[in-house]
Amino acid sequence: MRYELYYWPDIQGRGEFVRLALEDAGADYVDIGRLPKRNGGGGIPALMRFLENRSVEHPPFAPPFLKAGDLVIAQTANILLFLGPRLGLVPKNEASRLWAHQLQLTIADWVAEVHDTHHPISGGLYYEEQKREAKRRAADFRAERLPKFLDYFGRVLKRSPKGTGYLVGKAVSYVDLSMFQMIAGLRYAFPRAMAGLEPKHPRLAALHDRVSARPRVAAYLSSPRRLPFNQQDIFRHYPELDG
Repeated sequence: MRYELYYWPDIQGRGEFVRLALEDAGADYVDIGRLPKRNGGGGIPALMRFLENRSVEHPPFAPPFLKAGDLVIAQTANILLFLGPRLGLVPKNEASRLWAHQLQLTIADWVAEVHDTHHPISGGLYYEEQKREAKRRAADFRAERLPKFLDYFGRVLKRSPKGTGYLVGKAVSYVDLSMFQMIAGLRYAFPRAMAGLEPKHPRLAALHDRVSARPRVAAYLSSPRRLPFNQQDIFRHYPELDG
């Protein structure tokens, strides 16, 4: 099956968690928002045309969403729940699939908290319009929330099958790919905070390195398909928010 991924063309964002799964699996997919107009793409207009199409039976609220045949699936964790067994990125038994989904939903909560460090009041306001509140929110995130999330996933890794070092089962899953993206994004957004916290979590750092060295992931990371982190994205680096 050829998958169609719909996401904003200029940022990694939440769509990156889906891209990493598709790339690692070597799936046949097209990133619609990044297609040239002559190939049926056209960036944001292409996404908006789909979102405004009233004939879609189960319309998404916002990107990312995936078209797989006649199915349209939205929400990052939901897309990965669908793709995981089809791409071989989750164990086959139901308990493991539910466990992976639970972890991915927790990562989704974490992503939202990262976003709210620079937009604590409103996503419709510029960062510069809420800098004071962002500084206060980021301080709490660095001191309380970031260590709590790292501690939790560190404990999950510690309990993984001996010698595997993966979050779900004995092989890499989409949750491991998502954890790579979290660590990479946090290193970009909060380099000082992460430099102080990462030595306490060597398993998570090792997982990041193991995922980045996977052949298809490494090829993707070194290609133009992997957009750089930037100040329009979820992970943003503002020195004043890094303590």
